[in-house]
Amino acid sequence: MEETPPPGCSKPHLEKLTLGITRILESSPGVTEVTIIEKPPAERHMISSWEQKNNCVLPEDVKNFYLMTNGFHMTWSVKLDEHTIPLGSMAINSIAKLTQLNQSSVYSLPNAPTLADLEDDALEGNRKELPEKPHFDSRSVIFELDPCNGNGKVCLVYKRGKPALAQDAEIWFLDRALYWHFLTDSFTAYYRLLITHLGLPQWQYAFTSYGISPQAKQWFNMYKPITYNTDLLAEETNCFVNKLDPSKVFKSKNKTLIPKKKGPVQPAGGQKGPSGPPSTSKSSSSPGNPVRK
Repeated sequence: MEETPPPGCSKPHLEKLTLGITRILESSPGVTEVTIIEKPPAERHMISSWEQKNNCVLPEDVKNFYLMTNGFHMTWSVKLDEHTIPLGSMAINSIAKLTQLNQSSVYSLPNAPTLADLEDDALEGNRKELPEKPHFDSRSVIFELDPCNGNGKVCLVYKRGKPALAQDAEIWFLDRALYWHFLTDSFTAYYRLLITHLGLPQWQYAFTSYGISPQAKQWFNMYKPITYNTDLLAEETNCFVNKLDPSKVFKSKNKTLIPKKKGPVQPAGGQKGPSGPPSTSKSSSSPGNPVRK
């Protein structure tokens, strides 16, 4: 269920913000606690102050978003047996938390490594057909939009350095191994991806070369994103996904008794032992022992 809207905020505002995805989630099997943490709009002077402080011009669609709501956070859970498990999470940092990716030393010690030390321009020659990746040094200016619950970072990237212009901004995903993956060339396009993928765990990895994890693929099969390519989802599912048919799982397990076949009747005076083909062994061989040739 949604939180009670604060004064001055109406339901049409929520419907416009979530593109109607709330009703789809609430009608999905097992989904519970669909919650939107509402935030007041950012004031214009807050946006101007951010631009002056960071020497960057925000794209118009980012400005319009913050003028509607100063950040965004929507979550939902699933109920399995008697347990409620948090699953979906959609988040956009507020203007105050739209901070630049830290370029300082990890431990603030002399000679400690920085993100800029990860630069490897030798790989750029093999990426001519792909968008130029962001740089951790001063060539790019990177701001964190979404921490992705620790699965990586979605970033607003200015690829021409400071002073940064709005037309140079793109949205990229930085995975946990610190590799860059292009998402969209505008914030509006990214926001649609965020909403239509329902905030499923690790959904950003669907746009990487190695894809989502087997566990995340289980959730993708259960709650299919609205725009997700089901052909890609079906690829190699026999190796990773358990497909359960309730009609077969709960089917009666009464077994049909099959009469055992009787072995051939041995002639009177014959040796007692397991039935089988006539033995070609010599009379000196012991019963039941294999013949060694």
